[in-house]
Parts: sequence; structure tokens; C-alpha cells
Amino acid sequence: MGVSESSLKRWCDRGLIPTVRTAGGHRRLPISGVLEFLRESKQNLVDPEVLGLPATSGKSEWVTGRGRDVLREALLAGDEAACRQVIFDLWLAGQRLSEICDRVIAGAFVDIGDKWACQEAEVYQERRACEIVIRALHELRSALPPGDPQFVALGGTAEGDQYVIPTTAAELVLRDSGWQAHSLGSSIPFASLAVAIRAHRPRLFWLSVSYVADPPRFLEEFRVLNTAATESGTAVAVGGFALGESLRQQMRHSAFCDTMQHLEEFAGTLRPRS
Repeated sequence: MGVSESSLKRWCDRGLIPTVRTAGGHRRLPISGVLEFLRESKQNLVDPEVLGLPATSGKSEWVTGRGRDVLREALLAGDEAACRQVIFDLWLAGQRLSEICDRVIAGAFVDIGDKWACQEAEVYQERRACEIVIRALHELRSALPPGDPQFVALGGTAEGDQYVIPTTAAELVLRDSGWQAHSLGSSIPFASLAVAIRAHRPRLFWLSVSYVADPPRFLEEFRVLNTAATESGTAVAVGGFALGESLRQQMRHSAFCDTMQHLEEFAGTLRPRS
């Protein structure tokens, strides 16, 4: 941050940055706590690599609208450093991850999809963009605190659904809201998801649905998951562009969330912010 050691010690002693004392009396600062202080205090980030962040983090200021445009062009060009900079700078500036996911990341992919439909983008560019965003989200995950162990959330996608970004984004959005959230991954049989619910008894389970090959079978197998959730006292949130109105009306769930901001709002009803 480019500040003196005495300033840093003073902030620690005032409780502005979480601090753990070692056996030798030295202060040890969790990276997630330092980053939360940076976001709240708007301190400059001089050397982001010390915190394990991309070297360009905190160097530019973005608004979500412009961030969407810049991210889209960077993704199409395969410029991973520029993509990471947009995502991290918005987050360090205090933007909620739900807004970044909805307005910037999802918005950029909508634009890329439109360009592909108009033959202005290639399939490889879209696939490469997915890989870049997944890496950036995993990098951001390491900067978030683990969350409250009393509020565990699990989620993933059903068998055949290979889309990783939505379930990864859901995990980060919930962690940003204080949940101890874990994405189980993609393309998992409903029976196995039900086993996970019974084993861990999470407060919340999210199911991201971006692909449904056989709707009747999907509905039948979803009931297995729903039964496990009911027995475990688990709220179920579903969402995804493959859930049309007809399919959704035949599903029992606690909430339908068509954006990450909706997921964050529903999670807030289960775990009110302090």
C-alpha cells in the first residue's frame, strides 16, 4: 500500500485489519483481511503481487458499463491480463461480485454470443474467453475469506451440463456475502448431488442449469435432489438460461434466481447481513 510500518501497526491495533499474533509476538495478516480493508478504505494498491494479485490490479478505475465493453474486447482478443485487470479493479473498487458477474462478465458473453451469431466472432474465441474468465474467478476465490461455517452453501450443475462459469460465479457471490460456499463442479448426477446434501446438510444448495437434454428425465431426477434437500432442511435455489417457464413451473424449489444479484438477495433472507 506504500504506507509506513507504523501506520500499518496502528491500523492493526485499532482492529481495522484482522491480525493474528504469532508465538514470537509478530503480527500476521490474512490476505483476505487486507483486501477487505483495501476495498473499504480505498487505499492505493502499490504492489498487488505481494498479495498474490495480478500485477495490474488497482491501477485503473472502471464503471460496470464501460467494464463490460473493455472486457468483451479483451476476451475476443485473448488478452488475459486486461481481462483480469477489469475484474479485479472493479472488485477492489468496492463493486459487489454479483454486479460484476451480471453486468460485466455475463454482459460481455451476451455480446460475444451476438457477434458469433452475426459471424463476427469465432467459436474458438468464445471457448478461449470461458477459460480466461474461469482462471480469473479461481484467482479471485483465493482472495475471499472462507465464510461463516454456520452458513454452508453447496452447488453445481447436473449431469450433462458442462457449463462451469455460472456455478463458479455463484460460489464467489455467496462467499462475498459471508457464506462458506463450495461449488461441487459440473456434470454431476442428481443422485450424487443428493448424497452431498445429506452428508453436509448445507443451509443453501444452488443448481445452475445451462443445458437440459431430456426435460422429463431432468424433472424426475431433480425430485431426488429435492427430497434430500427437504429431509436436510436445505433451501434450494435454481437458475440458468435453460430453465424455461414451463420447466420451472414443474419444479419444487425455494427460489428461482435468474441473476447472481437475485441469488445474493435470496441468500440474504437466509443469512441477514450483520
